[in-house]
Amino acid sequence: SEGLCQMGHEVFVYNPHNHPYQMNTWNNVNIIHCYDPEFRLGTIGQFIYDLNCILDSRKRNFDIILQLGYTSSSVWNWLFPKNSIIVTNMDGLEWKRSKYSKMVQNFLKFAEKLAVKYSDYLIADSKGIQSYLKNKYSIESEYIPYGANLVDNCNEKELNEFDLKPYNYNMLIARIESENNIETILKGIINSDTKRKMLVIGSINNKYGQYIKSKFTDERIIFLGYVSFIKKLNLLRYFSHIYFHGHTVGGTNPSLLEAMSSQSLICAHNNEFNKAILLDDAFYFNCDKCITSLLNKSEISERNQYVSHNIEKIKIKYSWDTIVSDYESFMNSCLNK
Repeated sequence: SEGLCQMGHEVFVYNPHNHPYQMNTWNNVNIIHCYDPEFRLGTIGQFIYDLNCILDSRKRNFDIILQLGYTSSSVWNWLFPKNSIIVTNMDGLEWKRSKYSKMVQNFLKFAEKLAVKYSDYLIADSKGIQSYLKNKYSIESEYIPYGANLVDNCNEKELNEFDLKPYNYNMLIARIESENNIETILKGIINSDTKRKMLVIGSINNKYGQYIKSKFTDERIIFLGYVSFIKKLNLLRYFSHIYFHGHTVGGTNPSLLEAMSSQSLICAHNNEFNKAILLDDAFYFNCDKCITSLLNKSEISERNQYVSHNIEKIKIKYSWDTIVSDYESFMNSCLNK
């Protein structure tokens, strides 16, 4: 939104009424505050918030409405203003998430169908999602991934806050959920000979998080919980020995791009989404034994090659300048059609 404003476009972003940021503009982006009852009603409140946003859009004269995801909005998509072009970024395959019950998974499949039906154009943030949409719905989508900013000149003295030394710890950042392979990664850690600490960053305030914390009591494993400041996350990624990425569901994961841009050496779960981004410039795991074997290596000669190649990917394919330009070009083509 900021990049499109800098290109001269007028951009509005919907925001919950109780969001900490209460101004009506941010870096020339217009903010529309809509009532969001999620704090009172839980998940059902997300559906009401999306309905409120869509009803508000009917009062305005938007050329294009861009939806980022569809989980709680597609049931209302038939209410969008008829004169606006509806573009939906389909995000990941939400119905594949193992945390959801069969009933919820079936609803998410239904929501996905509605998003495809009521959208004029679709955006896929990964080649895997693009292929899925083509095979499932025989429909074309525009491939535009997420972006990341390069990280350098980190100060190792700032690690003192965490009682860490450069390259003397491994880490992961994720929602603590089963499809992110937290258990597999930590099992690989405790079965290894490494003396390095293992940082687990993500909220454990859920049933699965509490299970993981109670199961893995090895003194090398440190649960930092949720860390909100991007500068701190970049610092930790920058000086890590190995960054583990266990995500299996979805497209271009922003945290993976951030790890690449932070010059991390990455070990990722072996699936089409991760391999489409990292290519040959990472270690991959299918099981905990792969992780144990990697950690037991006395030296990792591939580090400089993998890191430098991933930095080049960020500069060429995943820079925000490129992503914003791709969005503008695609939106202009939608308008012209």
